[in-house]
Amino acid sequence: MNMPAAPIEVIEQHLIDPEICIRCNTCEETCPIDAITHDRNNYVVKADVCNGCMACISPCPTGAIDSWRTVFKAQAYGIDEQFGWDELPPEKSIGEAATASMQASSVESLGDDVIDIEADGSTQTRSATVPPWSAAKPYVNLYTHKAPIQATVVGNYRLTDASTKSDIRHIVLDFGAIPFPVLEGQSIGILPPGATHDGKPHHARQYSVASPRNGERPGYNNLSLTVKRVTHDHEGNVAAGVCSNYLCDLRKGDVVTVIGPFGSTFLMPNHPHSNLLMICTGTGSAPMRAMTEYRRRRRLRGATGKLMLFFGARTKDELPYFGPLMNLPKDFIDTNLAFSRTPGQPKRYVQDVMRERSVDLAQWLADEQTHLYVCGLRGMEEGVLQVLQEIAQRNGLAWPALWARLKREGRLNVETY
Repeated sequence: MNMPAAPIEVIEQHLIDPEICIRCNTCEETCPIDAITHDRNNYVVKADVCNGCMACISPCPTGAIDSWRTVFKAQAYGIDEQFGWDELPPEKSIGEAATASMQASSVESLGDDVIDIEADGSTQTRSATVPPWSAAKPYVNLYTHKAPIQATVVGNYRLTDASTKSDIRHIVLDFGAIPFPVLEGQSIGILPPGATHDGKPHHARQYSVASPRNGERPGYNNLSLTVKRVTHDHEGNVAAGVCSNYLCDLRKGDVVTVIGPFGSTFLMPNHPHSNLLMICTGTGSAPMRAMTEYRRRRRLRGATGKLMLFFGARTKDELPYFGPLMNLPKDFIDTNLAFSRTPGQPKRYVQDVMRERSVDLAQWLADEQTHLYVCGLRGMEEGVLQVLQEIAQRNGLAWPALWARLKREGRLNVETY
């Protein structure tokens, strides 16, 4: 008797779209089972490791991670093949029955995984994967690598004192008559000119928008960026950042190529009674500046929510926007600065200043109107969350439950690099 043929297994293979991906490494850092890897060209998903837990989907700023192809399991795309892609392969026709069956089982299995990840916290997701309930609806991926947009430089100003080695710039880009809507907390991608050593065009670099939704100058179709000139790598070796040096050297009238906008969760709430608790270092101040300026413009229109800022830098002269920040009314924003390299003074980081304000922060954490934003160097992330936990527990707030609630309600947003 002939044995029945073994069923041919069909899968929904998880892929990353190389045309949209900006190589920010968010997906690889988020993946709880190390199913994502990269080379100098692409970020890819290992088909034999990925379990479809979806932990990487929401944090991706561009949506490149949310790409799928229906394939026979035995013919799944390997990582070496994916490394060579410039675009996703076309969808293969496998048959409506197989596709529908696989999609149904895929959806069914993914539902429990998403719930389990949120419930047990095993993936160590530190940020909300949903926006605040009152946030405006963002536009994302309007312009891509294949169809970018051009903007004209209308301003390039140094923010840090000329005597410091830290060259941080405030760069204003104008889009003319072409629509480019952005919200506070979103980012854009800049495509620097030139090519890599192997002749491939440079990938886009991501920068947070530093201006509010109605423009750096109200009513104009422009936006601003906060860019630090990179002169050394993470090991301290001399290395010029390709895109940061390109941007910092731009002059008025120069034209840059832009893609985006990106980001659908790191957004500010629109309801006027919301409180913004902002914690940042260096160029992580960009989204905080955007939110602060938008709230300042709305202040006379009935916005009553409070603002509190913890801002860290090496010295006063290396803190971007120091002058304008100090001129903001004290009854508008509660500003707390931390300098780690002031001559003759002990090192102070944002965590230290937060501990000094623990009584006030406990009240903020207990307030359901409070939305937290953390942005800056990755080294600050662990310390900031640890201090928040200490303050909560010391004041009778159960941190695990509070943390889960803040994330679930889109009130804790963490973006570090």
